[in-house]
Amino acid sequence: MVEAIPRDLESRLIDVQAAPRDTGRLELIVRRPAEDEREVLTQAVLDPASGLVGDTWAIRGSRMTADGSANPATQITLISVRVLRAVEPDPGRWPLAGDQLYVDLDLSIESLPAGSQLAIGSAVLEVSEPPHTGCAKFSARFGSDALRWINSPVGRAHRMRGLNARVVVGGTIRTGDAIRCL
Repeated sequence: MVEAIPRDLESRLIDVQAAPRDTGRLELIVRRPAEDEREVLTQAVLDPASGLVGDTWAIRGSRMTADGSANPATQITLISVRVLRAVEPDPGRWPLAGDQLYVDLDLSIESLPAGSQLAIGSAVLEVSEPPHTGCAKFSARFGSDALRWINSPVGRAHRMRGLNARVVVGGTIRTGDAIRCL
């Protein structure tokens, strides 16, 4: 269990709210080749059928589907690096969040309602309806105060835990790519 680090997370909300709205940047790509394993990539392929190629999304399945198969609406997860900076000052630990794309972009519901599309490299993602919420693993890795903050009403409105998306146009993405709202 991570010790709680005293911090004023509410004061960090200004930085989260200042994220770019129309054009952001892909800061980190993380593939999950097996449970609790992370590979930081500089380049990856996004595929409409398999998500991030080499990631375990497709084989993990989902409690949200009747047959337990992978849920296309949760194929890719994006998280704000501004939120991560607030809860974890060491960028080397950021991949522990368990997301695939770490971005500097306003992920709020107001900015990116379900159905919004994002171009990254030669790929296009569509924001999905199901919320991406914090869990016990997130709390264990970043502290219970961080989990409470991201799951607060303000945290949910800003999607501080990130958002779910699906790949609508496959392509190659690279760290540093611009993210454009279409």
